[in-house]
Amino acid sequence: MLEQLTISQVARRAGIRSSTIRYYEQIDLLPVAQRINGRRQYDSGILDRLAFIQVTQNLGFTLSEIQRLFHHQEAAASLPDLWQSLARQKLADVDLLIQHARRVQQLLIDGLGCDCPNLQDCIQCVRANCEPSPLS
Repeated sequence: MLEQLTISQVARRAGIRSSTIRYYEQIDLLPVAQRINGRRQYDSGILDRLAFIQVTQNLGFTLSEIQRLFHHQEAAASLPDLWQSLARQKLADVDLLIQHARRVQQLLIDGLGCDCPNLQDCIQCVRANCEPSPLS
């Protein structure tokens, strides 16, 4: 039998707030806890589910997307197909983010050489360098 934990014990072990756990229950990311004497009781297996939520959030998945993974049986796609589809979209999002970060990096590098004598010239310089190029 798995160890039974209160909501505060789960929150402390998972490094999140109790209110987050209640919210996850409300939006069906976590199963509703068993209640003993009116208090939520979780088996320690809930910590794995919370760890999965944290990892996938760090990968950029939304709570809605994570919910789809947890409820993949209701979807037309299998779990591997659903995961791969979501992962491909995240990879595309990351590629765009990297492209943006590289443009920002280059603008900052270019800005290190700024020798504009006044703010108006600097504003014009920044605007000229920030205009999207026809190739991007």
